[in-house]
Amino acid sequence: MTQSGPLERLYRVQQLDLELDRLQGEEAGIPDALRDARAEQERINNALEDAEIELERVERQVRQTELDLGTTREQVERNRAEQEKNAFNAKVQSQYENLIQQLSERVTDYEETLAPLYERRETLTGTAAGLRGEHRALRPHLGGLEEQDEARVGALRAEADKIRAERDAIAAEIDRRLVKEYDLIRKAKKGLGIVPFTGGRCQGCNVNLPVNVQQRAAQGKLPAVKCPSCGRFLIKLSA
Repeated sequence: MTQSGPLERLYRVQQLDLELDRLQGEEAGIPDALRDARAEQERINNALEDAEIELERVERQVRQTELDLGTTREQVERNRAEQEKNAFNAKVQSQYENLIQQLSERVTDYEETLAPLYERRETLTGTAAGLRGEHRALRPHLGGLEEQDEARVGALRAEADKIRAERDAIAAEIDRRLVKEYDLIRKAKKGLGIVPFTGGRCQGCNVNLPVNVQQRAAQGKLPAVKCPSCGRFLIKLSA
């Protein structure tokens, strides 16, 4: 195949376009190691956030329960002091005893409530500390992978810039209307705007082409001949 005719040049443009598509696809891809490391970081971050939220909730419960416990203990002591001063008969004495008993039972309830809360707080604190340690340990590994990926993407983009420059130079030698129509066809036809035909068949849609279409397309002249089935430009490649 020579590179002198407009269709040959357009076919070369398409080869470069397909190479650019490939590079773009590679750039969008994420290496497995980096994907796994990012997923692990997200898992740690989510678990740490959950642990910290739960720890904050438990801390609030602890503070409120400790406050209630302290207040109730003060009430017990105050009523005992008042009992000594004011309990002049059995009835008043009994009233104070009942009140002190109720308050003492409430103290016990608060103490029993605090025990598992303290345990839960300790567990969550340890969990959060462990997750922070995992995050610190993962950071340099993930950072290294991110740097490698930046280098990979940079190399792909540099290669794409060279290919794009070649593509644009060749496209500049072709009639703009032909290139524009090719771009529209390629966009609509899964990346192929111009296809060869061999054995009388369009290599874009595999339809058997009429003889007169084959003959006109084989001449390689403008206006470019299109496949009557898929609408792509047709080109006869040299053996």
